[in-house]
Amino acid sequence: MEYWRHIYEHFDPIAFSLGPIKVHWYGIMYVLALLTALYAAKLYVKRDRYPVDDKTLESYFIYVEIGVILGARLGYILFYDPHTLYYLTHPWQIFNPFHGGTFTGISGMSYHGAVLGFVIATWLFVRRSKTSFWMWMDLVALSVPVGYVFGRIGNFLNQELVGRATDLPWGIYVNGTLRHPSQLYEAFLEGVLIAVVLFLYRRKQRFEGELIALYAILYGIARFVAEFWREPDIQLGYICCGWVTMGQLLSLAMIVAGAVGYRLLARRGKRPTVRPEP
Repeated sequence: MEYWRHIYEHFDPIAFSLGPIKVHWYGIMYVLALLTALYAAKLYVKRDRYPVDDKTLESYFIYVEIGVILGARLGYILFYDPHTLYYLTHPWQIFNPFHGGTFTGISGMSYHGAVLGFVIATWLFVRRSKTSFWMWMDLVALSVPVGYVFGRIGNFLNQELVGRATDLPWGIYVNGTLRHPSQLYEAFLEGVLIAVVLFLYRRKQRFEGELIALYAILYGIARFVAEFWREPDIQLGYICCGWVTMGQLLSLAMIVAGAVGYRLLARRGKRPTVRPEP
């Protein structure tokens, strides 16, 4: 347990270097998250007989990945970065991986911004491919939580988004302070738990779009709860009431959007594209 508490003192967030370019474990985990989500989607397409071929699915994931990266970065700039005005007046710096002539990579991504980018990318793909928007959204609701686990593990290995101070025996030291490994809590709550719930529920799906609406509600709840163990962003602190964080405000908005979407889609009542067998 003592080794675990001091794990950051024994672990290098840089996996290896290619000349001047340092490859971080976070980047490797991000790639694994994408590949795992794609593999999970292919399994669901085959198992539940989605009317999608491999080429179309892979094309869709390219669209989505571009949307997620753009949305995640822009979302961070708008929601979290204290230098928003600078980036808005110097937009070429938003994706600049070099600082002072040194390759540092791009840091600062927002999950909620990634969601907006993902939705826009899906809409654009549907217009081009003439497929069902809500079919894709339901498929993503099933496959993304699996990959999301690796994303949060990447945060943990990158020693970012650290937890609040604690005296629990499984806490880890971050710059001399014992903290919750909140990234791993989030990997379980926002990834594993949601993936299992939706996997089991999908056989009872009643209308198209139900799974993505449930995902929005479940993720919002899981993230809202996880924020109680996660240190607020240092540049923002608590947004209101002395305990509410930006992540919790955005999660509440996600819960409301999911609940409203669920009600509207249920009223629309279109049958699911697929009907998994027992």
